[in-house]
Amino acid sequence: MSSTWNRAEGATAGDDGVPLPLAVPRWPEDAPAGPDFAAVRAEFDVPEDFPPEVLAEAERAAAAPDLPELDATELPLVTVDPAGSRDLDQAVHLQREAGGYLVSYAIADVGAVVRPGGALDAEARRRGQTLYSPDRRVPLHPPVLSEGAASLLPGQVRAAALWTIRLDADGEVRAVDLRRARVRSRAQLAYADVQAQADAGTLPDPIALLPELGALLERAAAARGAIELGTPEQQVVRTDGGGWTLVARSDLPVEGWNAQISLLTGRVAAGLMLDGGVGLLRTLPPARPEDVARLRRLAPALGVDWPAGAGPGQVLAGLDVTDARHAAFLEEAAALLRGAAYTAFDGVAPEQTGHAGVGAPYAHVTAPLRRLADRFATEVCLALAADTVPDPAVRAALPELPALMAASDRRTRAVERAAVDATEAWLLAGREGALFDAVVVDADGDRGTVVLQELAIRARCTGAGLRAGSRVRVRLAEADVDRRTVRFSVEGE
Repeated sequence: MSSTWNRAEGATAGDDGVPLPLAVPRWPEDAPAGPDFAAVRAEFDVPEDFPPEVLAEAERAAAAPDLPELDATELPLVTVDPAGSRDLDQAVHLQREAGGYLVSYAIADVGAVVRPGGALDAEARRRGQTLYSPDRRVPLHPPVLSEGAASLLPGQVRAAALWTIRLDADGEVRAVDLRRARVRSRAQLAYADVQAQADAGTLPDPIALLPELGALLERAAAARGAIELGTPEQQVVRTDGGGWTLVARSDLPVEGWNAQISLLTGRVAAGLMLDGGVGLLRTLPPARPEDVARLRRLAPALGVDWPAGAGPGQVLAGLDVTDARHAAFLEEAAALLRGAAYTAFDGVAPEQTGHAGVGAPYAHVTAPLRRLADRFATEVCLALAADTVPDPAVRAALPELPALMAASDRRTRAVERAAVDATEAWLLAGREGALFDAVVVDADGDRGTVVLQELAIRARCTGAGLRAGSRVRVRLAEADVDRRTVRFSVEGE
């Protein structure tokens, strides 16, 4: 397969950085359609079509939604999501009040349309979460709910779990309220547009405080010792010509600020469940001292300043992901975040309650349209907030959820990795022997991993002199589409 290569307009790079945006291929008209993502999904048994009984139950629920008595439709909420999203889990409104902030966060009330024990519930347990492939989304719930009657679409009255969180001037929680309510989002906003408005100082009133509050919560997280890697993510995207390419995408600042509102809600949910003695936490053990010590020893060689007394989270927060050495350091820092799990408890709190990435106890409650665990955790929180006990069916499901979510996470990671691998091999097939500039992101003797500077491709590489953070010239040794493998060797080897 042959192709011509076009450098995207506006590409920039620092002295030590990888050019961004990355090169986008321009494909000949007779180029094949692309990697077979459907085959990837089939290989990992992704359940795509919904059984008839599930669709029928979803249609009935969508036709007669159960709306709460509490009317909060006067609250001018807005949603902030990737452009074109239809499964809108969260709507937000921020305002200043005496001595701090008032956060109103409405979460789609999936528990109002999906009942434990029904066909919808059984199918959701089988799926675990919405799975995103480059060519299609495989939803957790039928689209009539996830993109319709349960989604917080603008102008529509919807059932929601409405969190009201009061913060002091330092971002510390002063009071929390949670109840079911009817809400109506005023607008569906996209990240890129919101970022442009934030840069111009023209954010709409409901989120005008997002940069200020988001940055405050980020600083508070760093002070708690939260560890956020912030590494660019490989994404398979469709080109204008109908082909596929890979890009390395980092979050916009507004995405980080918006995530802080979700993390705040997850923290107060975890506190509510721990106080109530029942729930489902998202846990991650603290970084092992030996892993922190190893990273600290590596820092000088990769040009990373590690001040005395600083924790790894503070160090990582100050890195420049476009710096090749810092990118390699971030790669090594992934070892700090091992062992994430869902932890159910009923009665005695678990020994491990914290989440090292958040720097506090934390629970998933803000994405119930897309993640199974959130519906059950939200139902527990709603009951505890009302000084009642959770529904017995919800309570009985808690011990089952960690294994269900772990299996779903494994499948999702496998599909995402396979889709990237397939695209890498497809992009490079036929170019064996070609030379590329690359950055070494990890190395162990004569083996390592490199990231190409011209494309967002990372692959194994062999050769003498591999050193993390260094720039090398590599030759494509293998690009096997069927096996989804790509391999390079250092030039001259």
